[in-house]
Amino acid sequence: MPTATLPPSLSASSLRPDQLAEVLERHARWVKGQPGGARANLSGLDLEGADLSQRDLRAAQMAGARLSKCRLSNANLAGADLFCAELEDADVSRANLSQTDLRGVRLRATDLTEANLRGADLRAGALDAGGPVRRSGASSPQEQETLRQLHRSVLARRTAEGKGGEEEPCADLTGAVLRNANLSGADLTSGILNNADLGGANLSGANLTGARLNGANLSGAVLEGAVFNGADLVGTRMADCDLAQVNLGAALMARPLDAMGSEIQRAIFDHERWIDSFGQRGERADLDGADLSRADLRGVNLSAASLRGANLSGSALSGARLMMADLSGANLEGANLIGADLSGANLSYAQLGEADLTRVRLGPAEIKDPAGRSTGRSWAANLMGANLTRAHLNGTCLVQANLSEAKLDQADLEGADLTGAKLLGTGLQGNGLQGTGWRRR
Repeated sequence: MPTATLPPSLSASSLRPDQLAEVLERHARWVKGQPGGARANLSGLDLEGADLSQRDLRAAQMAGARLSKCRLSNANLAGADLFCAELEDADVSRANLSQTDLRGVRLRATDLTEANLRGADLRAGALDAGGPVRRSGASSPQEQETLRQLHRSVLARRTAEGKGGEEEPCADLTGAVLRNANLSGADLTSGILNNADLGGANLSGANLTGARLNGANLSGAVLEGAVFNGADLVGTRMADCDLAQVNLGAALMARPLDAMGSEIQRAIFDHERWIDSFGQRGERADLDGADLSRADLRGVNLSAASLRGANLSGSALSGARLMMADLSGANLEGANLIGADLSGANLSYAQLGEADLTRVRLGPAEIKDPAGRSTGRSWAANLMGANLTRAHLNGTCLVQANLSEAKLDQADLEGADLTGAKLLGTGLQGNGLQGTGWRRR
């Protein structure tokens, strides 16, 4: 049966509601083997916010489609081609994604509650022959080559737009809700699941080799036969999980504070007392050069602490309070800082490569007097010369921040607010990142 062909003028734009309805109707006939049917080709289209809930989209071609904020609850997407598709903030709850090609997909903050991802392919978006051919049903060499050309075009567009410009982008499920989802046999190799909620999910036989689960919740998940070899499990909650038949070979585990020495524990404890008492008790923490790598510091309050040159690589710092902290020259590579408050912090020449700063507050900090009253003055965050290569800055507040000479190669600035920011030497001046969603007023 034929595949639906879209006019060239629509190949990188959107469909009118009546056009989309026609494509979906013809696809439904194609699935049922009825006359007049044609496989839906929605590849590369912008369908943001569309209502596709309860639709039968089995084996649909949707590579590179923009489906952010779409309603796909109870939809049947089994065997569909969603290679490098964008599904951020979408509702995919109770949808059928079994055996679906989800390589390189963006599922940040997506609701996948009770979704069926049995046997889904969530590896990086590579142009290997096995994935496309196996998942798409393409049989002839010509069909296989056409599919590879489509995926190659999708990757080229993603790179041009600066959205995770890796040659082979990883599947990104940061902050996704996967409670009670079925991921049995799914391939999540090198997947990003930082802060994802997998409570009660079925991960039996799933491959999570090299996956990043920093701060994720796996409480009550079924993990029989799951492979976590080389996975980042720093700050991962695994309460009520049976680990007897789990492969944890070479997995990176959190270093609890009580394993870091009494001096570091005392410094953090005394610092929080110092903060709570407005400097009347305790003492400001001096952790310059301290080794806090892979530390579980979620929600910690180290505002105004001195952490110059400290090693915080791979640490779990989601929700931490670091207002006006001095992190100059610190190593935060691969750290999870999702939702942290670094207002007014000094991150000059810090190493933040591949760090996740999603929704981090890096705007100016309000300066208060010793009694906690506002002085009417503020202190801007300083990221001069910082290395933010491949960092995630989705929805990050960088108002008035000093980013002069910062390295932002392949950084994801989708939805970031750069109002009043200093961008000299970053390559972002003027229209340097048109189309990525960053704001500068």
